[in-house]
Amino acid sequence: MGLLMLTLGAAAGAATTVVAAPVVLAAVGFTAGGIAAGSIASSMMSAAAVANGGGVIAGSVVALLQSAGAAGIPLAAQAVIGAVGSGAGGAVAAAILI
Repeated sequence: MGLLMLTLGAAAGAATTVVAAPVVLAAVGFTAGGIAAGSIASSMMSAAAVANGGGVIAGSVVALLQSAGAAGIPLAAQAVIGAVGSGAGGAVAAAILI
């Protein structure tokens, strides 16, 4: 029963994180139409621009998140997100079994 619970927890964690990631991106303001005014994303962009003399550097966290918000999360990134979620789901299942 323990191995089954760990496997189910890992699978649930992976599926949840892959599905939730685009929703979270949009919720914080990284949308298909650009960064939403007054959002957490706009605060991040402002701070990055101030720190870099007025512009957001290509490849920065803000730029990568906006790219993912606009174009979607690439398959390789979805795999990483799923792996992290799987680990978290397995850890929660293990904690429940103790």
